[in-house]
Amino acid sequence: MRPFQSERENFRSGADTPRKFLERCLEDFARLEPEIGAFTFVDIDGARRSADESSARWSKGRPFSAIDGMPTGIKDIIDTDDMPTEQGSVLYNGNRPLFGAASSTALRLTGAVILGKTVTTEFASMEPRGTRNPWDLNRTPGGSSSGSAAAVSGGMISGAMGTQVVGSIIRPAGFCGVYGYKPSLGGINRGGSLDMLSQSCSGILAASLADSWVMAREIVARVGGDPGYVGIIGPMKPPAAVRPKRLALLQTAGWPILDPSAREALDTVLASLAQAGIEIVTRSDWAELEEVEQASAEMLALTTKINAWEWRWPLNAFMERDASAISQSARDRLTIGLAMTQEDYAAAIARRAEIRKIYARLAAGCDGLVSVTAPGAAPLGLTSTGNPIFVVPGSMLGVPVVTLPLLQSEGLPLGLQLIGFEGEDATLFAIAAELENILS
Repeated sequence: MRPFQSERENFRSGADTPRKFLERCLEDFARLEPEIGAFTFVDIDGARRSADESSARWSKGRPFSAIDGMPTGIKDIIDTDDMPTEQGSVLYNGNRPLFGAASSTALRLTGAVILGKTVTTEFASMEPRGTRNPWDLNRTPGGSSSGSAAAVSGGMISGAMGTQVVGSIIRPAGFCGVYGYKPSLGGINRGGSLDMLSQSCSGILAASLADSWVMAREIVARVGGDPGYVGIIGPMKPPAAVRPKRLALLQTAGWPILDPSAREALDTVLASLAQAGIEIVTRSDWAELEEVEQASAEMLALTTKINAWEWRWPLNAFMERDASAISQSARDRLTIGLAMTQEDYAAAIARRAEIRKIYARLAAGCDGLVSVTAPGAAPLGLTSTGNPIFVVPGSMLGVPVVTLPLLQSEGLPLGLQLIGFEGEDATLFAIAAELENILS
């Protein structure tokens, strides 16, 4: 990985430049991309021009932002007016949007160097599109932000846009050993992204915790959050580390299938945190947490039902255009949605709201929750993006989630997942910074 924020002083002093930094990224790109397949489109000449312009600004002491010159990628579900946006689907082959999405436009305004569009699964859902995990080319990188995670992991870029409705940022970040940040619901403006579900959220995959925060804040400072949401708030610089008093272990419905090596790694981390004076509580210690754990048993099924109803359009329109171009997983989702009634959907979102209220009560008794990002290492094969059982809670609850690349399972990366409370993204980053200090 190539963290960017640590280079900024070198840019100021002239010891390094964004162009030189980009060239180091391009060396990794040339070496790894043919095997990994993280990008759907690249503009190396354009990236070099942007890096040269950024280098000139830094030399004059007038960068546009704290991520001016940062090599980045944009998930191919997010519109760009100067690159194709193909949605992971042959239906969109060669599609050239007239306008850039809010987030991609904001990145241009920050002076970030956009290398290209990163691979997404079909419509940012379940069907993989061939990207391989840099740690083991025979394994999935996760999804749906497959290319973003793989490109950052391989050092080709320092940060990338991702999106998540179930686990599409946090799971691939964990599998590829990078930092992932899914903001509170509505935290980053989704305008111009085919990502319209009620749990959808734009977020960041990056080479460092600082890169994750700064990239998100610079975007939101320019385009805000979703309509009706203020967006991520907090300092423009990474929040200072704060030691939490009490963290809760969220086992989720996935606990019985957690790989023994993953459980051992998590137990070691929890013991280190306890030794540092942080109280760790579990479902057996706390009735309110037990209630959340019980609710976690239905979160994946409930999310699947909500998403299926909300996907009826545009999936029905896609099917009418060319049914042969739609994956079986998308067809199955449409079948579920078409079998539902409006009353079914109303009941599902009412239950989701109820579970969110149950979860919010935990804020009075702990500073955040910890978990893993998957049952174990990235699965072998490229036909699945992995089990989302450990990451669906953060999406369904609409709360901020950060994953730190601090665990391993079977010698491969696994993320330590930190889950916060709605609107408390900066607080979660402060806790994450302290945990990284303790555990690194």
